[in-house]
Amino acid sequence: MSETLGNPPKGRSLRFYIWLAVVSLTIGTAAAALSCLHDAEYGRNQFDLQTVLGKVLIYSASLMVVFSICFLTRAQIKRLFLWLFSWRMVKRGLNTLAVLLCLAAIFYVEENWRGKRAWYGYRHELEARGERLDFDYFIPPPVPDEQNFALAPVVASCYSRVLDRKGHRIEPPNTNVVNLLQMDIMRKGALLPFSAELSDTNPSYRMPHVGRWQLAELTDLKAWQFYYRLPQDTNSYFGPTNEFPVSTQPRSPAADVLLALSKYDSVIEELRQASRMPSSRFPLNYATNNPVRIIFPHLEALKSCATVLRLRAVAELENGQPDKALSDVRLMLYLAGSLRNEPLTWPLRVRMLITDSALQPIWEGLARQQWSDDQLIALEQELAGFDALKDYEFAVRSEMAWNLKIVENLRTERMANSITCMCGDIMWGPTLLYRLSPGGWFYLNARTVARMHEAALPTRAELEQQILSPEISERFGRALGLEYRRHLIPDNILVSLMVPPLDREAINCARTQAAVDMARIACALKRYRRAQGSYPEQLDVLAPQFIEKIPHDIINGQPLHYHRTDNGKFLLYSVDWNGKDDGGVPDDGRWLFPSNSQGDWSWQYPAKN
Repeated sequence: MSETLGNPPKGRSLRFYIWLAVVSLTIGTAAAALSCLHDAEYGRNQFDLQTVLGKVLIYSASLMVVFSICFLTRAQIKRLFLWLFSWRMVKRGLNTLAVLLCLAAIFYVEENWRGKRAWYGYRHELEARGERLDFDYFIPPPVPDEQNFALAPVVASCYSRVLDRKGHRIEPPNTNVVNLLQMDIMRKGALLPFSAELSDTNPSYRMPHVGRWQLAELTDLKAWQFYYRLPQDTNSYFGPTNEFPVSTQPRSPAADVLLALSKYDSVIEELRQASRMPSSRFPLNYATNNPVRIIFPHLEALKSCATVLRLRAVAELENGQPDKALSDVRLMLYLAGSLRNEPLTWPLRVRMLITDSALQPIWEGLARQQWSDDQLIALEQELAGFDALKDYEFAVRSEMAWNLKIVENLRTERMANSITCMCGDIMWGPTLLYRLSPGGWFYLNARTVARMHEAALPTRAELEQQILSPEISERFGRALGLEYRRHLIPDNILVSLMVPPLDREAINCARTQAAVDMARIACALKRYRRAQGSYPEQLDVLAPQFIEKIPHDIINGQPLHYHRTDNGKFLLYSVDWNGKDDGGVPDDGRWLFPSNSQGDWSWQYPAKN
């Protein structure tokens, strides 16, 4: 029977196509395996089973189509062409296209309505509770140039390479600018260990020891003296050259360390003069429509300054110069305070880190009886204004508004935006999906992002009690787990990309606040002991003569744990983020990635010092 124009052409047998499918699957599997191995060799990606199966399906289906066309005869190709472009098929195609367009329109309208309704309802609920969702609310107010610490020439050098005085990006960067605040206590290319076991019998293996007051570890200035005096090229592990000034003959460890760090004296003095300014506002481009473009080049510079000042203050105490050490500690606290009004969690993290670094010389001076009463009073007053709970709340709320502005930018500018890989090339597949996404999906993601930040905020009861409770981690973990269990990609696809582990910030803020509170109490205890001859039985007797008010435990609002020890000293501690009293046994002392398994945040002095 002859084939008519509107009927599909007769093809080969079913057995032929089964054989063709097997061949296509075999070749497609081999091609997918080679592709995965090639990408893995160059470190481009890590593949799971789903990714591999997807590649096998794509390659096999493509080969099946190509092989099927190749095995068609000339007559079959002609009949296939006439069938595909017959009037009947054209009408079917147009009808199908019309139905698909209608379905797509209905889908877009429904998803946009659903997402917008969900977000506006939740937004109204947040605003009714007093939440500020506009990022402009959190932008620091302007500061007169002559009162702005951040505009002092020595401070401006840390960001002037990439930012102008209005916060706009300088592209390409101005390579003529020298970052005066880029300080380091180690030689270039050398790693800085956080602890080391030093042997007096093997000085060639000594590494400089950065003290950790959390574990009652003093800074080993002898190790730093050995490090700075190490002759050039003696040990390549310490760096190839001697970048620090040294004396001809060795002096005391503290004197040699201060001499090595004297290369920064002029810059630190300029910084100290700038710190007399009453305000600080770094020129960041907060007003940009794309908040992702806001950069913080000054944070690393401030951290490096604090590292140098910490070691310098410890050496000054050991060298009999407590006044200079107090001045350096105050400068560190000022650097931390210069970030107080900056939104987002990145400045918060650096502020907590610098404050924690300033506690090391305070602790060592107390352990070695090197602070006078007047200096202890000054230190306690400097620390009294520290409020990590307020800083944490401000940072989380501002980060929520910042992320919501990013989502809004992704929604409104998605035709101009694109998704790129690490090398900067545009990934056209994900970019096409991103640009074709309904606007309602962005509204749904905005609601999810806001929910995550809300879960990480302290409750009203916690704010009234002035505590940072471990329940923040529980609430944040439950909210995050709920979003991941729902598996609704349009609703939560941005959560993993935009919401950091906010409970980690809560842990670091709580630990820093507990440390500052214990430092204040330790200053009062030292003054009490000098006046009375021994430490008190209870902390209550310190107020109001030696301290205005005894701080409570930031974790639960209860009194901090305190008792005198048999060696005539004392143990003071907070219960740590796990909320359990572990008897004052210190935790692992890690700051950036703290653990909450066991241990307390303790303040105690070494048995021998």
